[in-house]
Amino acid sequence: MACSATTQPLLNFELSHSHQPKRPYSLPLCSFIKKPRLSPKPFFSQSKDYTKINIFSSPSLFSRQKPGSHVAAQSGYSSGEEAESLLPDSAYQEPFSWSSVIFPFLFPALGGLLFGYDIGATSGATISLQSPELSGTTWFNLSAIQLGLVVSGSLYGALLGSLLVYPIADSLGRRRELLIAALLYVLGGVLTAFAPGLSVLLVGRLLYGLGIGLAMHGAPLYIAETCPSQIRGTLISLKELFIVLGILLGYFVGSFQINAVGGWRYMYGCSAPVALLMGLGMWSLPPSPRWLILRAVQGKGSLQELKEKAILALSKLRGQAPGDAASEKQIEDTLISVKSAYMEQESEGNILEVFQGPSLKAFIIGGGLVLFQQITGQPSVLYYAGPILQSAGFSAAADATRLSVVVGLFKLLMTWIAVAKVDDLGRRPLLIGGVGGIALSLFLLCAYYKFLGEFPYVAVAALLLYISFGPISWLMVSEIFPLRTRGKGISLAVLTNFGSNAIVTFAFSPLKELLGAENLFLLFGGIALISLLFVALYVPETKGLSLEEIESKILKKHG
Repeated sequence: MACSATTQPLLNFELSHSHQPKRPYSLPLCSFIKKPRLSPKPFFSQSKDYTKINIFSSPSLFSRQKPGSHVAAQSGYSSGEEAESLLPDSAYQEPFSWSSVIFPFLFPALGGLLFGYDIGATSGATISLQSPELSGTTWFNLSAIQLGLVVSGSLYGALLGSLLVYPIADSLGRRRELLIAALLYVLGGVLTAFAPGLSVLLVGRLLYGLGIGLAMHGAPLYIAETCPSQIRGTLISLKELFIVLGILLGYFVGSFQINAVGGWRYMYGCSAPVALLMGLGMWSLPPSPRWLILRAVQGKGSLQELKEKAILALSKLRGQAPGDAASEKQIEDTLISVKSAYMEQESEGNILEVFQGPSLKAFIIGGGLVLFQQITGQPSVLYYAGPILQSAGFSAAADATRLSVVVGLFKLLMTWIAVAKVDDLGRRPLLIGGVGGIALSLFLLCAYYKFLGEFPYVAVAALLLYISFGPISWLMVSEIFPLRTRGKGISLAVLTNFGSNAIVTFAFSPLKELLGAENLFLLFGGIALISLLFVALYVPETKGLSLEEIESKILKKHG
């Protein structure tokens, strides 16, 4: 009989294990699972004692076929005997050590936490920096434009970082990209904390933002390419949760330092030790094995040397002995799969291909989600949570920052629920609920400033209702693009995100002065209703679909 098990150990490729015993086995697992050690190169020869790996006849990493188990009965086997030997997809579990998984996730995820921390810390820093008594400076009287530059300076840096890393990301590699991001985080945090004037402060904000741009590109790639397949989805979603945790930590530090003279310096400076930890952690980690294999296939170095480095890297990531047989076999199989894919695809998708056919539909969905996430004012409300609460009646800086912590805790809770339930409830229900909550929150804020001024807790309730799109929009971005244009499509989505984020955050304070708070929140509320319509009419449900099915059933159906 023939038994095929779908496995996704490193690169989402599939292995077809064929074994023809002289008589049927009654074991519940196929015989190849029982072998303690597999030959590193079983696809070149077959003996009666070892499994034959037929990588070419099985769907490769880049196959658009639906992953699954395929069992073909041969003559002489009863259906009962065959049923006993089936291996379900979930039966193969890539061996790994939990202790070895923690750090390859944690240190890249700190890059996301530092991004979130900047959002939370800025909320308190804007109050401290403008206070004649607490700023500790002679230049505390900032105009709306200057305040907008302080708040959005890191976002402009993130936008610039995303643009700079776009053409050189594959040359740098994920690990080096995150090391540079950590260095920029440290420099930006220290420079901002010790800034003698506004111009130096803005330079520090820009450097910190460059770190954000590199970290937000490199972290999800490193985590996705190095973690075991059976926990990949959970870890990528948890990386988004780290951003929210960072926002909460920023609110906490702001609440503790709000009454200190020059408290804004501590709020921004506290990021430096965390960034240093991130840098030291990334230095201790190996490069992504997948990136090493891609470099080998692209002819960017010695094939044998890069392959050996990839084997050692994977062994370290799985907590195995250096060069263990399982890691060697995985790298061999992956190398063949990637070589096969490069032969099938003569060239990579160019930049214009993102705006054609199925890729265009994917960009409208993914880019539309991150665009609406920003232009509903979501980042601005988080950055300006402290000042909003001050204007809502909690005039004491300490009261405003403590309530910001409550807002951060609630956001953390809602994001955790989204992470835990996304595969049960689906993407669309969580998106519709989240966008609906944003719209209601914005209309409540508008009502408070118009005619509910006597009830300041209406503003608190509105901020608590301000449930973000959470990790769902970025999950959709990561899975909606076709393989051929996935890298460039995600890069464009990141650029769309940071570009619109920087514009909205910069414009928030001047628009608030020009239109008044009530009309500004009414405008954002109207945009939120449009985004709700966009999600309801255009965003598909991808729950339970493989990436290949998303491409064939959703994108190409109407592409």
